[in-house]
Amino acid sequence: MRTAATGKDGGPDYASASLPRHLARGAVGFGSLIGGTGLAFTVGPVALLLLPVGLVALRGCPVCWTIGLVQTVSRGRLRRSCENGRCTLTVPARPS
Repeated sequence: MRTAATGKDGGPDYASASLPRHLARGAVGFGSLIGGTGLAFTVGPVALLLLPVGLVALRGCPVCWTIGLVQTVSRGRLRRSCENGRCTLTVPARPS
């Protein structure tokens, strides 16, 4: 399984470059997983070839994709800062 890239704060980064790109990856990933399992009964084992496509599109698992969705949406809206062993989330000031 692929490991996540490291973000600026040293934690894992599952976010995509843009929200439409992330949603497209989700549609391909979930569609492939559902199609692969659903069509396996009618088409046969060949339909199971869609499962690896779904896992690659979701970067390993549906939970990884969901975490990436939250990171993609919140990117640029929240700032994490850690001082003296205490971490806080703040909303950066927007230019007027």
